[in-house]
Amino acid sequence: MPPSTTTVIDRARGAFLGLALGDALGATTEFMLPNEIRSEYGVHRKIIGGGWLNLKPGRVTDDTEMSLAMARAIVAAGGWDLVGIADNFVAWMKSRPVDIGSTCRKGIRNYLLNGVLENPVNDWDAGNGAVMRMVPVPLFTLGDEEQMANCLLAQAHLTHNHPFSDAACITTGKMLQAALLGADRFELHRFTQELIAEYPKFHFNDYRGAASGYVVETMQTVFHYLFTTATFEECLIGVVNQGGDADTTGAIAGMIAGAFYGLESLPSRWLRKIDKTVRREVDEIAGDLLRLSPWYREQVSG
Repeated sequence: MPPSTTTVIDRARGAFLGLALGDALGATTEFMLPNEIRSEYGVHRKIIGGGWLNLKPGRVTDDTEMSLAMARAIVAAGGWDLVGIADNFVAWMKSRPVDIGSTCRKGIRNYLLNGVLENPVNDWDAGNGAVMRMVPVPLFTLGDEEQMANCLLAQAHLTHNHPFSDAACITTGKMLQAALLGADRFELHRFTQELIAEYPKFHFNDYRGAASGYVVETMQTVFHYLFTTATFEECLIGVVNQGGDADTTGAIAGMIAGAFYGLESLPSRWLRKIDKTVRREVDEIAGDLLRLSPWYREQVSG
């Protein structure tokens, strides 16, 4: 039986809020090694801020902030608006965010100075910055996989243009949309196998624990914990205790796990810690995005 409209909207909220929770939880352990985390925290499982950025508890970073910048542009336009997204990224960069990756900064500056909306393929663009911010796209394109793929690559190429980044975006998008509509764990795993068939470097059966900003290691970490844990909380705790680029691995794991396990799976003690303004906007805009989707329009008209 297909899920109700209310259920899918709640899963969309779970995905976007899951992103923010993973971001805030992982910011504490970003750039740490697993043994350093164990020495400092035992098992890191609380949103306490700190970390190399010395954040206040519940503060999010570029993962959530860029996702919101993209979401605002889509909602304001009532659909896809790459120029609006690029303009929002520029405004965000000028606001002096707490953190911004070098590849994202370079791409945004290229748009600001030269009007470039698609950077050329670059061997150095295999970072995770295009995947971390992409959650708005699967929400507003639900029901149209081709549109989702086109929009995912367009937003990616503003800053990152590399086959591994592209493939990670597409696979994550497919997993998110399937999870929104009630896919089981085996269906989600099938998407990872399709990715690995095309790009074997993404294989994660013998996961070695690397969790850097290299998109292959990022996705290996996310996939490993997504498929070896049984709850949203277990998944995120596992991911962020690997350290490395923990805010981003946490954010990506959070968006997929949030859609898969649902809104009710998000720990209330974590939600209470998130910056209230961010939490309110994320919660609301997730529903706004989904209501723009072909899937939602079909539900309403049907």
